Amino acid sequence: MSRQIKGLIYFYSTDIRYSLMVFWTILLSIMTVSLAFSYFLLRFDDGFFAFGLAIPVYIYCSIIGFLTVKENIPFSLKLGVVRKNLFLGIGIFFLGLAFFKAVVVNTLHSIIMAFADVVGLHNFQFIQPAQLVVNNWWNRVIIDTIIIFFMLTLMYMIGLLFYKYGLLGGGVVLGIFAAVLLLGIAQGWVIDYFIDLYQTIEMTYFIQMFGVGVIIYIISYVFIRRITTIKVK
Repeated sequence: MSRQIKGLIYFYSTDIRYSLMVFWTILLSIMTVSLAFSYFLLRFDDGFFAFGLAIPVYIYCSIIGFLTVKENIPFSLKLGVVRKNLFLGIGIFFLGLAFFKAVVVNTLHSIIMAFADVVGLHNFQFIQPAQLVVNNWWNRVIIDTIIIFFMLTLMYMIGLLFYKYGLLGGGVVLGIFAAVLLLGIAQGWVIDYFIDLYQTIEMTYFIQMFGVGVIIYIISYVFIRRITTIKVK
């Protein structure tokens, strides 16, 4: 690995350090309130509380993927980074961030569930995609890594569209996607797809999702090859 790629990964990692601290401070605060609320619900026979610990992480990483284009790419180009190294550096950073986030969130998941068992919070549960397959630590880490990487690459590609073609170009693409989605909901095939997916989902689905994420990222090189520091408005 070249020094330039290592430098990029170090820069991207330190650049999001502050936002990571803020994110986890807020998330842990919400988690504490959720556990306290679950304890309050113990007095009710049918009291139940579920929390999606991974969902805020997906949203956070989606935002990071989009902002990477706006903030990090122009700065990297001004420093004279070779576009090939820029492509490789961002890809490695995305994979590393996805795996790191997955390990942290699922280690926290295991600790909190162990704590809930000790104090008798039997009415508290996490909502996790791995519950649809096999709900253990390794499966949760693998699945979350794949989902986070997919969200990073998808939003990164959308960010490139807005950066390269401005609000008009990016808006047209998102408008077409939204129109197809609304049409699918109206005709029912989108709902049928998710119902069928819920009933038949297997690990291979997430492997395919990872493959799609890799393909999306490879396609992004078409934009990176000729990208400049000038953003189209």
